[in-house]
Amino acid sequence: MITKSREEQLAEYMQRGTPAHDRLALLFDEGQYTEFGSGFRGRSGDSVITAYGYIGGTPAYAFAQNSDSFGGAVDRQHAEKIAAALDLAARNGMPVIGIYDSHGAFTDDGAEALNAYSLILSKMTELSGVVPTVSVISGICSGSMSLIAASADITVMTDKAELYLDSGDKSDKETAGALGVLQMCAADDSEAFEKVRKYISLMPQNNLSAAPEYEYDAPVSASFADAEQSALSLADEGSVLELSCCYADAAYTALATVNGTAVGIAATNRSKEKLTADDMAKLARFVRLCDAYGIPVVTVVDTQGIDSKGSALRSLARLSGAYSEAVCPKITLISGTATGPVFTALCGKNISADAVYALPEAVIAPIAPLTAAEFLYHDRLAGVPDTASARQAIADEYAANEASAFCAAEKGAVDTIVTAENARAAVASALDFSAGKRLLRRMPRKHSLLPM
Repeated sequence: MITKSREEQLAEYMQRGTPAHDRLALLFDEGQYTEFGSGFRGRSGDSVITAYGYIGGTPAYAFAQNSDSFGGAVDRQHAEKIAAALDLAARNGMPVIGIYDSHGAFTDDGAEALNAYSLILSKMTELSGVVPTVSVISGICSGSMSLIAASADITVMTDKAELYLDSGDKSDKETAGALGVLQMCAADDSEAFEKVRKYISLMPQNNLSAAPEYEYDAPVSASFADAEQSALSLADEGSVLELSCCYADAAYTALATVNGTAVGIAATNRSKEKLTADDMAKLARFVRLCDAYGIPVVTVVDTQGIDSKGSALRSLARLSGAYSEAVCPKITLISGTATGPVFTALCGKNISADAVYALPEAVIAPIAPLTAAEFLYHDRLAGVPDTASARQAIADEYAANEASAFCAAEKGAVDTIVTAENARAAVASALDFSAGKRLLRRMPRKHSLLPM
């Protein structure tokens, strides 16, 4: 029997204040959002809040789990509210942000709890590559819900959050970041949502929308000493948002703008070790993310080569496949050394690049200079007292005469040689002229069998 008036019920709805509501207020512009599905509560009460509003001027949907209500327990109603938000995001072509803070499912739900989780996961999978999806882990995210959170395009985790499949494998943001599960880390909810806002600002609203454009300031310096400096030299001032910074640091990935247009910047970092399987997996995932939303990819190459241990070959095939299948504009700048399979995977024209530029000091060859000195000029090392010095001298000679950027340009492997000072202008011009790139007709197929 209902004993409260409609006015009293409305007052209760308006006065609800929970961690979930507070987080949604931090996420949306000026703390303003519209909650929907508030009457659909089930026995889990307010364990999940669904809402829509604007994030940096972009319309978006969000759901936030509320650990203050039954520990944020997941049941059928909880899953159906999240599924409704995901359906609306797909229907209207808008980003969706999930905020995770739940102690798990109702333990007495049995198999129904599994159905609840599978409903959310199926909807998240359908959204992949359709609209930007972001997971913000603000509290406990465990079991099947951790699988759902990791299915988003981007996952962010705060200091107080816990992420694990099994209670015996709890991980904090540092551990999860080092394993490649996260793309961004944050000290608290406020920092996490600031990063989400910047990410959303660099993404199109959906996979059919154009990449956003902004007014911009040119960078103040031009240095290609390492991957991060390369990104800062190519991108507009203050626009760089690095992703997966705690994972595989011989590779660098970031979203940014160049002349006001959103791009992805993938780079190799010569100051680190050779590219490992994890580095190549990181680059491959980033290229697929950019391609899914039609964001151009600018690749800066300078690496000591491939670490052939473990699953490196499989990862290199995966990386090459990601570039080959990507139909977004792809521009490569060789800032240092690109030899052998690295060149093929990251710089090969008509495979991984629409345009290839190189700095004058770049080294480009089928094999590394030291390898060439050992195998091609071994006779010159015979009887030399200081073999190491002689080998290095031959390698330097090979790099200057046979593996220079000018030789590569003469043989058509490089389109244009540019200086560090005009590299940004060259890349920006290539991006402008490839903006209307069309997909070439391919043989019909369901999907490739390239390593994933």
